[in-house]
Amino acid sequence: MYLPTGSSWLSVYPSGIQSLLLYVKRKYNNPLIYITENGITEVNNNTLTLKEALKDPQRIDYYYRHLLFLQLAIKDGVNVKSYFAWSLLDNYEWNFGYTVRFGIVFVDYDNGLKRYPKHSAIWFKKFLLS
Repeated sequence: MYLPTGSSWLSVYPSGIQSLLLYVKRKYNNPLIYITENGITEVNNNTLTLKEALKDPQRIDYYYRHLLFLQLAIKDGVNVKSYFAWSLLDNYEWNFGYTVRFGIVFVDYDNGLKRYPKHSAIWFKKFLLS
């Protein structure tokens, strides 16, 4: 199942990460793999309150599903050594400026660039500590 995101060029397909990793394992003799970016965008909705903007259940679901399939690939012997969430902070996106957000930390563009952890940041911290 492909799910839309805040960017027209990005779709969500969680089991694809497992399929890709298993393919790389077979095709390239199980190389060391560093996943340097994996994440999801959302449309920047300026009408939300700060409390509402920090709620990002779709991002939590995204990371949960992708990490589940990543774990399955590792159990199948894929040599993954790191995984980095894309991205830590909301920031300027090359083609879309500030119209999309993709960080686990909300950046308040209107109030001195103050930063607030989104629910996904709190989830990610608990996940890493478990």
